[in-house]
Amino acid sequence: MSKEPTILHADLDSFYASVEQLLNPDLRGKAMAVGGGVVLAASYEAKAFGVRGGMSGRKARELCPHLLFVRGNFDQYQRLGDAAIAILEDYTPLIERISIDEAFADVAGCTHLFGSPREIAEIVRRRVRDELGLPISVGVARTKHLAKVASQVAKPDGLVVVDPATELDFLHDLPVGLMWGVGPVTEGKLKAEGILTIGQLANAPGRSLRGLLGDAAGEKLSDLAWNRDTRAIVREHRARSAGAQSALGRQPATEAVFRPVLQHLADRVTSRLRAKSLAGRTITVHVRFADMRAVTRAMTLDAPVSATLIVAEIAEELVRQALADHPKEKSISLLAVSVSHIEEQRVIQLELSLGLDDEKRRPGSRQGAARWSADRAMDKARTRFGRDVIGYAAAHLERKNSVPDAFRELAEKDLGRN
Repeated sequence: MSKEPTILHADLDSFYASVEQLLNPDLRGKAMAVGGGVVLAASYEAKAFGVRGGMSGRKARELCPHLLFVRGNFDQYQRLGDAAIAILEDYTPLIERISIDEAFADVAGCTHLFGSPREIAEIVRRRVRDELGLPISVGVARTKHLAKVASQVAKPDGLVVVDPATELDFLHDLPVGLMWGVGPVTEGKLKAEGILTIGQLANAPGRSLRGLLGDAAGEKLSDLAWNRDTRAIVREHRARSAGAQSALGRQPATEAVFRPVLQHLADRVTSRLRAKSLAGRTITVHVRFADMRAVTRAMTLDAPVSATLIVAEIAEELVRQALADHPKEKSISLLAVSVSHIEEQRVIQLELSLGLDDEKRRPGSRQGAARWSADRAMDKARTRFGRDVIGYAAAHLERKNSVPDAFRELAEKDLGRN
């Protein structure tokens, strides 16, 4: 581990909302949010009233009656997020992008060209502000975890460099919720045990933490609380899964509701797989009910698949199973679909027709291969003329109500993360 703070964590502030205020000056200084049924992002003016991402639109309006909602300009999010990362890449090749609006950078080998890590961070922040018109916060530290925490402390639109001599003093006074990997569920468990600060977590008995959070999570958080983090910058991630999700607000748990959503999500996921000549064997669905409780169901196939309708039909079957197992649940608030156990699939291995019931789901059967071929033809048309030019009817209609998964997270992560 470096003895100097050379790792930067750059995080665009309230990114979606900041972009909307950039594109529409009338929104500047006003409480506004991106979304509708669910808040995807909120401006700092809205956050002052307690509005947060993931909150229902109804709850957000209760907290902030004058809240303005916008649907979102996702192409602009992509463009501006890419442009901000490109500025960071002007100063180091060691970039690890972890979402559309944040990335790590290691500048240890670049200080002789551009100055100290603090100076590089100041240049990046100034360029993002001047060239893109967006606020960005940067944390600088010796470890990835501490740099990420520092960027959260720096918000809004600030810079924090953590002195190696005072790392633990800086870290231990902070709320435990600022730790990387501590989501609302884990934070609630810790607070119930009286653990409110990172210092209190650091000094909690290891046995207690493991009993509360599990062996792996307890040990990991204990290490991070003492700033024991040896992770280096990883320039490329090999996707273990591809997923997409759609927040529904509060909708009846009926086939008329979930079927078009699942087809839309399957279309998003499988088109990404086919673009990289990939396919997966395991299809997983995540169903969240109106009370925020969630269930997961999965099915693993004999052969990898990437055809939209195959994944959609299996996802529908899994959702029906989940609802049958929870007959008292009448509403759903979120659906997610992922494909995992991914492998390369440049061609389809054809198989003889045996008259099996599941032949249309088998990628090598006549029906399965026809589905894959139709998807490939659609992919070519979309590449040439745009994604909106063609699609499955139900999925195409659902598209307007769902946020493209590419703008939720560019770095693929588990759907069930904390």
